[in-house]
Amino acid sequence: MAAPMQHVKLWKLQLFSLYLRKYSSTSKEVKKRRPWKKRNIVTFLDSLRVFVRGGAGGQGLAKHGGVGGDGGDVIMEGREGQTLYNLATSFPEKRFTAGTGGNSRKFHLLGENGSHQSVAVPVGVVVKSEDGTTLGEVNEPGQVVVAARGGRGGNASNRFLGGKGEGHTVVLDLKLIADVGLVGFPNAGKSTFLGSVSRAKPKIADYPFTTIRPQIGTMTYADGRRITVADLPGLIEGAHYNFGMGHRFLKHIERTKLLLFMVDVGGFQLGVKYQHRTAFQTVLLLNKELELYRADLITKPAVLAINKTDTEGGQEKAEEVIHLIKNMRDNIDMVEPEIRPTQVVKFDDIFMISAKTGASVADMKVKIRSLLDTYAEIERYEHRSHEYSAPSPLQEHVKTKLV
Repeated sequence: MAAPMQHVKLWKLQLFSLYLRKYSSTSKEVKKRRPWKKRNIVTFLDSLRVFVRGGAGGQGLAKHGGVGGDGGDVIMEGREGQTLYNLATSFPEKRFTAGTGGNSRKFHLLGENGSHQSVAVPVGVVVKSEDGTTLGEVNEPGQVVVAARGGRGGNASNRFLGGKGEGHTVVLDLKLIADVGLVGFPNAGKSTFLGSVSRAKPKIADYPFTTIRPQIGTMTYADGRRITVADLPGLIEGAHYNFGMGHRFLKHIERTKLLLFMVDVGGFQLGVKYQHRTAFQTVLLLNKELELYRADLITKPAVLAINKTDTEGGQEKAEEVIHLIKNMRDNIDMVEPEIRPTQVVKFDDIFMISAKTGASVADMKVKIRSLLDTYAEIERYEHRSHEYSAPSPLQEHVKTKLV
């Protein structure tokens, strides 16, 4: 009986050896079969929580009236090219502490101030406390926001005891800054358009949610003018309720100067369980989603691009959509009440394009530039008018005396 038992044990050992060889983490073959490991790495973050603490103030010296140094501040500083992903991977603990103020000493009565802790953040970050209070915004390189202040150094007013620095969690919320924001449902052709007018290389495929993270491209003109365009993850019905990409998409269009609505001339249907929407209905739905998220987005300058007119019957369908939009008051009753917006977007222009073939894309680029320049000039004029018309403090003082 001993011999058969030995054979069984040997067989089990061989089987276990084969199992280890096949599924060992060090096996090159297994590593080759795990491409998902690389794909699942998230390289884009638009929100990050970090802990910040200002430095404590140094101790004073009551006997000689010595003053301790102030603790350093934690400062968020805008830097071109920085990302929240890089910040998170460079500082895995996500904790930033400023330097402590120096103590007052007998032969050095004024303590040194603690060093500030500067944290490089991407341009477009809003710094918020945990309760949602905005501490400041970083809208250009070099701009700073104090996230946590250091404690005061010990002096006569605080019994020469150095104060503690602020310590709390802050949220770095990224809202992309771009000249133009592309607005559209999945598969409208936004990624194709961005790839054709810039060097951006967004992923393109014929299934919903091709774009799963924002892409920024730059349109360059013959005279060197550069206009940035943000291709944002596709909306779906109910995005204002945070369905789909929801608020992760919608918050990024808040800082764009012009909205470029893009719709498929053939309409849109997310899946077999969803209702098919015509191009006209799609325009109204996009309008409504923006309005329900933030009503003031509807007042932004806007251009409509009816895409894929190179398809069969595309030109005729696009002309019909344009006719419906231009006679909106008479035609809005054609759609069900739940998708009708309260306030309708007023498009500065409407284009029939093909992002795939490039038809009319060049004309639209020229128009977008012209509109951005026009609205920028209007904004400067209104700003100057406001400055000139605003009464000075002296004028206000005189007015109260006269009354």
